[in-house]
Amino acid sequence: MNTQRKLEPVVKNVGPIILLGPPGAGKGTQAKQISARYGIPQISTGDLLRNNVARGTPLGSRAKETMGRGELVSDDLVNQMVDSRLQDEDCARGFILDGYPRTLVQAEWLEDFLEQGGAAGRRCGHPLVMSITVGYNELLQRLSGRLSCPTCGRIYNLNSLPPRVDNLCDVDGSTLITRPDDREEVIAERLKSYERQTLPLVKFYKGRGELLELNGARPAEEIFAEALKAIEHKA
Repeated sequence: MNTQRKLEPVVKNVGPIILLGPPGAGKGTQAKQISARYGIPQISTGDLLRNNVARGTPLGSRAKETMGRGELVSDDLVNQMVDSRLQDEDCARGFILDGYPRTLVQAEWLEDFLEQGGAAGRRCGHPLVMSITVGYNELLQRLSGRLSCPTCGRIYNLNSLPPRVDNLCDVDGSTLITRPDDREEVIAERLKSYERQTLPLVKFYKGRGELLELNGARPAEEIFAEALKAIEHKA
């Protein structure tokens, strides 16, 4: 039985928070809980990209053309989307960057952006950077059993968090799906891609004394408690 006490929302300035970690580490779970706790937005570049494309914004049109050619969206275009999103008023007290930055180019751009007060003219200062670490074998097990709800976005896992009814979402009854990038044949390549592109960010932030490493093999509530402690200490 889960006896974790539900925490009341807190209204305070917490500043920028960056969550790093490989696919399946639990970044999304922690980001959602932190977002609910402090009433700050969770910002994912994947969501930003899909939103811009769906709305037909100039940035979205450029991204759609790039993807239509089978090319990766450039760091510059991703940075522009992040720039635009961070101008929104709901970012005034802080925000969570989930899965961004992914490259050193993005990290260096973000560092300049925050230091120069790019977020609607607000000087944000140094971010709190938390890296969730999980062993390779456990990541494979998590990802290979992952299912998601196409309606509400809730994540399940056949090994550790199955739905109450097979293949149906507990929340809205939608049929659960396996995302294309959660198929076993692509998981290994996703992890290799993470190592190539994103692990250098760990060194980048560690060298600046801004990195907190969280053991992602523990229960989610323990990770959340440690993350809250770090946020409160920074705030």
